[in-house]
Amino acid sequence: MDLTPHQIPEDSPMMGDLLRLMRDCFAYMEGRIDPPSSLGKTTLASLRTTAAEAEIWVIGMPPVACMILSPRTGTLYLGKICVAPSHRQLGLSRHLVEQAERTARRLKLPTLELQTRVELVDNHATFKALGFSEHARTAHPGYDRPTSITMRKPVV
Repeated sequence: MDLTPHQIPEDSPMMGDLLRLMRDCFAYMEGRIDPPSSLGKTTLASLRTTAAEAEIWVIGMPPVACMILSPRTGTLYLGKICVAPSHRQLGLSRHLVEQAERTARRLKLPTLELQTRVELVDNHATFKALGFSEHARTAHPGYDRPTSITMRKPVV
C-alpha cells in the first residue's frame, strides 16, 4: 500500500468512503466521551464544505487514514485525525503528522495543534509519541470541568 498522504478535493468520489472511515474510527467513543463527538452531526454535504474551506488528507484508496488541516492564528490545526482499526500500528498517524508539518512549513506556521478528549488516554499517549505535548485543558460550553486537552507540537 502506498503510504503517501494525498489531499482530496470537495468533489472527490471518495467522500462517502471518507465519512464511513471517520464514523468507524470514532464509533468506539460513543458512551466514553461527554459531550458526544461532533462527528455525529457530520454529513456528506458538511464534509464537502469542510474540504472547500480546509485541507483533507487521506492515505489509501479507499481511505484508511485521514486528517483535516485548518490554518489558525499561529498554528495549523489537525482535526479528525484517524486510522482504520485494521490499519493501526503501521505508522500511518506518523505519515499524516509529517504531512501536517510540511503543510505548516509551507504556510509558515510554527506549531501543529490538535485536541483530544480527556477520557481518551490512549490517544494522549499516541500523540505524545508523535511529539505533541499538553498545552491547555478546556471545557465544552455548559461543562464545569475540562472535557478536552489541547496538544501542540513545534514545527522544525
